[in-house]
Amino acid sequence: MIAFAIPIFLGNLFQQLYNTADSLIVGNFIGSDALAAVSSSGNLIFLMVGFFNGIAMGAGVVIARYYGARKVEEVEKAVHTLVAFGLVAGVALTIVGMLATPYILQWMGTPESVLANSVLYFRIYFAGSLGFVMYNIFVGILQSVGDSRHPLIYLIISSITNVMLDLLFIAVFQMGVGAAAAATIISQILSALLCLVRLVRSKEEYCVRVRKIRFHGNMMKQIITNGVPAGIQNSIIALANVVVQSNINAFGADAVAGCGAYSKIEGFGFLPINCFAMSLTTFISQNLGAKQYDRAKKGARFGIICCITMAEMIGILIFAFIPELVGAFDNSPAVIHYGTTQARTVTLFYFLLSLSHCLAAIFRGSGKSTVPMVVMLVCWCMIRITYITIAVQMVPVIQTVFWAYPLTWSLSSIVFLIYFFKADWIHNFDRQEVRKK
Repeated sequence: MIAFAIPIFLGNLFQQLYNTADSLIVGNFIGSDALAAVSSSGNLIFLMVGFFNGIAMGAGVVIARYYGARKVEEVEKAVHTLVAFGLVAGVALTIVGMLATPYILQWMGTPESVLANSVLYFRIYFAGSLGFVMYNIFVGILQSVGDSRHPLIYLIISSITNVMLDLLFIAVFQMGVGAAAAATIISQILSALLCLVRLVRSKEEYCVRVRKIRFHGNMMKQIITNGVPAGIQNSIIALANVVVQSNINAFGADAVAGCGAYSKIEGFGFLPINCFAMSLTTFISQNLGAKQYDRAKKGARFGIICCITMAEMIGILIFAFIPELVGAFDNSPAVIHYGTTQARTVTLFYFLLSLSHCLAAIFRGSGKSTVPMVVMLVCWCMIRITYITIAVQMVPVIQTVFWAYPLTWSLSSIVFLIYFFKADWIHNFDRQEVRKK
């Protein structure tokens, strides 16, 4: 599991690097308002992209399951159905993203001083939707069969490309915020093409053949069954975070910039945990597909212990060094203050966030993807939004907004643990096979 997770971690590290490079370079070469425009992007992008990525994640479970059971024909159908879905989803996301961006940003209460740059950044970013949707589809295929090394290599190449383009467009040519988005989508398209070449040239059952790309009804049904709950989960989490972001926006551009800088730091800090969770999903689904039940149980326990330990160590480090870390993005005292305040409210509770992610990954890998969807819908969306709506009116300070995270992480962890110990998630695949027959 560690051997599989390390390349995923390094790959996501480089992916986070080129996302963060936009903020670092924009903040240092253009200014705080431009940094706020870029920093407001994370939750909205995840809202628009998360649904499709969730379906790709669910499809990865299906592919890993059949790959572990050595069912070649089913693997081929799942791969080509997923690619067909990705092509349609990428085009749809381009249209919806470019049309809806201004309205969503206004609904979020984006400060007027950064609204124009935010709209420009988002529209250019969503113009490249097909590139980043297909990249996630291709990576999902490779990782579901245990190949986490090649996606790492491709991400290193695209990350270096992104940083070089950022410096060229912004520092040298002084092209502004839109250039940061352009550099990102060019890099994502490059990484998608590299993954595609790998899959087309492969001689294994998961190779991609253009003439075979089509929707297979039964396989699409399985992908939807496993993927839509994960997609809805991603979207509702993002929706709740958009509500959180809209409350942060009410405190002004410095708050947006400071909290945006912290979110980039959190993205780096939480990479090992996300990678372990991703490896857990693949590990559980492959071993259950091969009927290695004891190995699946041991892997689940090992992953949980490793994740929560790493999460808390990372949280303590960020808590200690957050002023210096935020200062690397923008040395304005107000920006540093807001970023530090958010970090020192939430980072010591990272172990709860890690526990929720790990248990959700285990259930998703066993085919119980509706469980994390329902828990996240209730705890991370409904309760989080209700808390913010009421609490901010009673205590109108930004710390009230920040406390929404550890409170809802606690609730989801409790519910997941109860289900983990009470439910029979191990034999879920067997029951699915019986129903199909």
